[in-house]
Amino acid sequence: MADYEDNKQKNSFTLFNNETGKSYDLPVIKGTDGPDVLDIRKLYQETGMFTYDPGFTSTASCDSSITYIDGNEGILRHRGYDIHELASKSEFLEVCYLLLHGDLPSPEDKQKFKDVITNHTMIHEQLVHLYRGFRRDAHPMAIMVGVVGALSAFYHDSTDFSDVNQRMIACHRLIAKMPTIGAMAYKYSIGQPFVYPKNDLSYAENFLYMTFSVPTAEFKISPKIVKAMDRFFILHADHEQNASTSTVRLAGSSGANPFACIASGIASLWGPAHGGANEAVIKMLEEIGDVKNIPEYIKKAKNKNDPFRLMGFGHRVYKNYDPRATVMKESAHEVLEELNKHDDPLLKVALELERIALEDEYFIQKKLFPNVDFYSGFILKALGFPTSMFTVLFAIGRTVGWISQWKEMIEDPINKIGRPRQLYLGKTAREYQQESTREKKSIFNWLWK
Repeated sequence: MADYEDNKQKNSFTLFNNETGKSYDLPVIKGTDGPDVLDIRKLYQETGMFTYDPGFTSTASCDSSITYIDGNEGILRHRGYDIHELASKSEFLEVCYLLLHGDLPSPEDKQKFKDVITNHTMIHEQLVHLYRGFRRDAHPMAIMVGVVGALSAFYHDSTDFSDVNQRMIACHRLIAKMPTIGAMAYKYSIGQPFVYPKNDLSYAENFLYMTFSVPTAEFKISPKIVKAMDRFFILHADHEQNASTSTVRLAGSSGANPFACIASGIASLWGPAHGGANEAVIKMLEEIGDVKNIPEYIKKAKNKNDPFRLMGFGHRVYKNYDPRATVMKESAHEVLEELNKHDDPLLKVALELERIALEDEYFIQKKLFPNVDFYSGFILKALGFPTSMFTVLFAIGRTVGWISQWKEMIEDPINKIGRPRQLYLGKTAREYQQESTREKKSIFNWLWK
């Protein structure tokens, strides 16, 4: 955790109020990388004013040493390690250890960590009854929110966040159990029996085994597919203070137990503007339907007055190529080759869109490169996942990021409950009037139609 006083600069940023003639100095804090930050914690106390920043796009809500992003340069690093190196040289559980503890594990620590996670993959058997309370057509993310939130009713020995040992147990349990919970949500939705985890399988292989195996046949899967799944989890492990991570931190700031906090993150991730982007890619490909229709949709995408948008291109943070997309692209083509699915009509559409986006001057000038969601969408489709499971897989990979950010926040000595302020634009103070003197209008006419 960065020390505030160590990073506080001698220089400051001065605000001048034209009405009062007063000036105010705001301390400047310098991080180890990235832009400097104005410390506005005493702004209201000294000026009587708040800052106004809808969406918090210009506000740092915390200091963190976990993930660094430079959107202009296309940089993503976890604890200083470039995402390309991690995805090509590490396994997912090594990245989990890195996010949780700050350094890559030694061989001995790696084995201990893998053993701990492997031994926590089963869930309490009574949770099976909770699954059976959902309708068969329930969205898997709805099940995930409910089941993860319910974990606090079963694991009372890891809900006291003030206890360092309980915090660590909660972290391990969530990382370990999330693939089991996600796989069971899928099995329940298609009416197949639940498959229990196997301790001799790797993290990614175990998830694929629990998702796709059936009791009547031997489960076999290509190492290349396992590697692609492992990479998917690595590339989604953490992404700084995005909507779901901020939600987890905000929930945690109130003292909520870790299971409830992660459930809140899953709920936030469910939103189509966040975790549902790769699902939107598949829906777009289905709308286009055939390679011959692509020119028409490219024309629509370039028309500002047309509501159609190409999903999976560009990124809110990255104004350059999404660094995760490079690795995901490699995995995508490896998966297609391994499964011999280059003839899939939708995948043909995706590959042609990719080619156009990388060559068309319009896309290049606007930096609308294919992002991680574009490639992950058709990888998951090629692997046989229904679109309803796409965000579930995102949640499984992101759990370690959420819990690492939660742990960092809990251990921060200046942690405070989140309490954003507002710019009030409603009615000012007014007198209460008796019913007979109120203006006669009703909002219920349209409500009751």
